[in-house]
Amino acid sequence: MSTFVTAQDLRDDIYHARRQTVLGAFWAPQEGAGYRRFKSEHVPTALFCDPASALAGVPGSGQGRNPMPEPHQLQDWFRRWGLSDHSRVVVYDEGRGLMAARAWWMLRWAGLSDVQVLDGGLRAWDRRNLPIVGGPGNFVTPNGGTVKAGALPVADMDDVREHAAAGGLLIDAREPRRFAGQREILDLKAGHIPGAVNIPADEFYDEDQLIRPREEVREIFAGHGITSAEGAIVYSGSGNHSALLLAAMDHAGLGVAAHYVCGWSQWSADPANPVERGL
Repeated sequence: MSTFVTAQDLRDDIYHARRQTVLGAFWAPQEGAGYRRFKSEHVPTALFCDPASALAGVPGSGQGRNPMPEPHQLQDWFRRWGLSDHSRVVVYDEGRGLMAARAWWMLRWAGLSDVQVLDGGLRAWDRRNLPIVGGPGNFVTPNGGTVKAGALPVADMDDVREHAAAGGLLIDAREPRRFAGQREILDLKAGHIPGAVNIPADEFYDEDQLIRPREEVREIFAGHGITSAEGAIVYSGSGNHSALLLAAMDHAGLGVAAHYVCGWSQWSADPANPVERGL
């Protein structure tokens, strides 16, 4: 199964009433703004996914900006979305891919195997002049699918410390200026975890935020000496750009590396942790 689905293929699946759940993950800083954005226009049959309450726990300096949600928290959203243990799910956002990738990774971690990202999100859908609807979203009957936490590998801060000390592969998916410590507006310190290599998630997507061809993605990873996800840990600021990179890694057939979800936002808040700057 491909990690990504094109707008046209999703439209055809909806038109032919293929059994699936479409989730629109929209976030904005203002309270309720993501849901208002979803209600104004969304893909037909879609349900709203609130990234702040469905895909993340309570933020804090000890946990980072977007920590993992508790399994029971995600379980409640499984029920609201009517998911079963064997549901096919397609996730999308406005087009940057960050919230969609976060949703893809969380649902895979929770045990669902048939999850795809709408390539290019709502912008790609709009560019093809495909149907758009408004309102609160599709109606579903609550279902009892079970969150099976841990279906994808996760790393915590202690794991990262040990991994870095042993010279393991640690990938920072943020843009180069943040990695180098030249720019930081979100977290307490600028820089990166010592020993990390910088592979910006955006390298794997074109100017329209569409995933690059599988062979091209493989070549980018290979250029960094990576031919498999095995033995790697990936992080970003708080688990979103890293999820975008992990989706590209899965798309390339390399597997899915361990995810340090709390990322730099947690690491940089601990005064005991070393910080490295420069490319």
